[in-house]
Amino acid sequence: MQITDIYGYWQKLEHNVIGRWLFNLLIPVVNPYTGSLKANVIDLNRGYARIELKDRRAIRNHLNSIHAIALTNLGEFTSGLALISVFKENMRGIPIEIKINFIKKARGTLTAECTTQLPDFDDQLEHTVVAIIKDIDNDEVARIKVVWKLGFKKD
Repeated sequence: MQITDIYGYWQKLEHNVIGRWLFNLLIPVVNPYTGSLKANVIDLNRGYARIELKDRRAIRNHLNSIHAIALTNLGEFTSGLALISVFKENMRGIPIEIKINFIKKARGTLTAECTTQLPDFDDQLEHTVVAIIKDIDNDEVARIKVVWKLGFKKD
């Protein structure tokens, strides 16, 4: 299974609780590092992703809030899922730059959302995608801008 196949799996499994649970079990198989975050995909449509991260000790820092890198990983994951859901066949992408603004301490269950579109291009392109992370009170805790280098697989 390739990472770009993940949207197809979501479409097959999203229709019930067990299917979504199985889908979230696939994430560590496809991407072990991202899977270690233990975030759950809640919604995934063409150009849109919403992911939930439950607060737990393993992702906290010394200030008793969710660690900056956990937030960064959540934002990158969310932007990547939204982006690959609009990929054309043989397309691929890799993040080449990540900027994050930490707005307030992140505590409790968080929700990351991202909406993006895919610009037309023929060979390669750098495309910026923004993910926003909010807490249970719907307050924005972080904003992540990920620059993705997009291209097509060469045979």
